[in-house]
Amino acid sequence: MNSVNSLLLLAFLALLSCRNVTEDKVQSGSTDVTFSGHSTPDSGSSEPILKPQDSDSQAPTPAHPETIPVKLKPEPAKKGRLAAPQPAATTPQPVEKPAAGSAPAEDPPARPAPSAMPGHEAWDALLREYVSDKGKVNYAGFKQAQAKLEGYLKDLADNPVRDNWSKAGKMAYWINAYNAFTIKLILDHYPVSSITDIDKGNPWESKWINLDGRTLSLNQIENEILRPTFKDPRIHFALNCAARSCPPLLNKAWTADNLNVQLDSRARMFINNPDYNQLSGNPVYVSKIFDWYAADFGNLVDFLNQYAAQSVPADARIEYREYDWALNNK
Repeated sequence: MNSVNSLLLLAFLALLSCRNVTEDKVQSGSTDVTFSGHSTPDSGSSEPILKPQDSDSQAPTPAHPETIPVKLKPEPAKKGRLAAPQPAATTPQPVEKPAAGSAPAEDPPARPAPSAMPGHEAWDALLREYVSDKGKVNYAGFKQAQAKLEGYLKDLADNPVRDNWSKAGKMAYWINAYNAFTIKLILDHYPVSSITDIDKGNPWESKWINLDGRTLSLNQIENEILRPTFKDPRIHFALNCAARSCPPLLNKAWTADNLNVQLDSRARMFINNPDYNQLSGNPVYVSKIFDWYAADFGNLVDFLNQYAAQSVPADARIEYREYDWALNNK
């Protein structure tokens, strides 16, 4: 009986000891207990040995190679240790959207479409004011109105030739452009005694005219646009090169409505004017223009006889007059 009581007492003391160790372990913040042996505490085949683990130092290597760590409860966060900071909640900013049907603010305003055809009224008024019926130009007066001329040239640049224009409208545009830019060329160098005093004697090759998305010369307007596009030899009586021997400058603007009538009128006036051509006798003396652009006129006698007041004989000998490059001023 005493032996049994002794065993019971030892068992009670062992259980009491285990309880104290467990409470100390929990109070110290560690939840790892190592059981030595091949059996778990519940198997009853082996008595567990509890080893408290220091949470602030590395646990010692278990003596037995089959030591199994057991987690008793979640480890509470240490005092003073902050949890990982969470990003501060931010109020999302609204994204501005353009109103329905409106263009973004940064987009440039739409460029207005060019008019169907530029008006030539401003150019017409200048010609009537500063050019005589005989084509003599008052360059000094024109110089005072150069701002108006520049405004007309800008109108031409802002309204380039369009495919839907009539043939007459296109042709009038380029004739007016050639003559107006020739006037500007003289005014930019005025006073000058001859157009050949400009750009080393060949101002027609200088590229300075901004039209139709290109930078053109006077020669390009004449020889790359007007002549090959329209194939009308009467063009040569409409263009004025600011020289005395040039066909006189018409003192009104060319338009689609007056184009054909004026081309015939200017051809007839020029061919029958003795200051430019002498058709009586043999030989006949004609302008150098008929020599420079012979390919445009074909059989010259036949062409002259379309407009000549006096018929030129078919066998007439043709001589070309010297060209006077003096300025065509009043």
